[in-house]
Amino acid sequence: MTSGTVFEKVPARDRRRFPGISSRAYEHPADRSALVALRRLSGFDTVFKALSGLLPERSLRLLFLSESVRVGETQFPHLHEMLRDACYILDLEKVPQMYVQQDPKPNAMCIGLDEPIIVVTTALVELLDEEEMRAVVGHEVGHALSGHAVYRTVLLFLTNLALKVAWIPLGNVAITAIVTALREWFRKSELSADRAGLLVGQDPQASMRGLMKIAGGNHLHEMNVDSFLAQAEEYEQSGDLRDSVLKILNMLPRTHPFTTVRAAELKKWSESRDFQRIMDGHYPRREEDKDTSVTDSFRQSAAHYADSVRTSKDPLIKLVGDIAGGTADLGGRLRDRFTGANGSGTASGSGSGAAGRGGDATSRD
Repeated sequence: MTSGTVFEKVPARDRRRFPGISSRAYEHPADRSALVALRRLSGFDTVFKALSGLLPERSLRLLFLSESVRVGETQFPHLHEMLRDACYILDLEKVPQMYVQQDPKPNAMCIGLDEPIIVVTTALVELLDEEEMRAVVGHEVGHALSGHAVYRTVLLFLTNLALKVAWIPLGNVAITAIVTALREWFRKSELSADRAGLLVGQDPQASMRGLMKIAGGNHLHEMNVDSFLAQAEEYEQSGDLRDSVLKILNMLPRTHPFTTVRAAELKKWSESRDFQRIMDGHYPRREEDKDTSVTDSFRQSAAHYADSVRTSKDPLIKLVGDIAGGTADLGGRLRDRFTGANGSGTASGSGSGAAGRGGDATSRD
């Protein structure tokens, strides 16, 4: 490394490129179902982009231009190359503008309606090494490719607009429900972007280290990735029902999942068949997005949540699953009882009447 150079050049290793890749390839099921539905609304983007004059987007652009450093060939050139490389790998034709903002808190974001803007803080640039930073840049490019910048800005605008009419009876209840739903989607969109970062960096350990550093700072010699991931396992399965309720209360105001949970989710995905198929070149293409079924996307999202409930080790989630399973089992036994299934025979009284009731019960299922 030459004197004064913070980052080395692109590592001497091959990384795969994904021509024409659709963001559906890496999106979390809950994130994907919401985005597919929004994309199918004809004119949705056009209408709300027309409202950009009502949003502070132009003000934000001017603020970053005047108070931050715009990344380019002569300013933060190593970040400029990472950004171009990430767009090349994910086949994002137009490279977003990127700014470095002075801030002691490590953070990055992708915002904007007309064109996405990526902003990273100085604390983040100073905290991460090259490969870790590559994953973060890929994370933000993933947001841009998915259209998160547009939909986040629009939905936040709608939420702020709704807050102004919260004086309407039951308005606060309705707004709370909207905000809670939005934050749940935000959290899932972050998991999607983490996957995009892994596709760009193609180094799972670097992605894990980056998340670990965001949680614990630049003390890598004092931390261990496996132990960090073990925290996520302990967080999920430890405690009793009181702890489960506290977890929910802690999570509700957040727009990002907890860092250990993000790391565990990303590790799980990196070891999945879906990730391997993408790396082998088998992934949905952007040209197919218009033909994507909203129903199928919602079905996949529902299946994901059902699987999460079934496999969760959280005490409250397990209780909900047990109750749901017990209710279904009870319903099945009652149905069998009244339909005469499983050799239980007909109820006392005339056979035709019992059979008639059984037929009615069956028709209602």
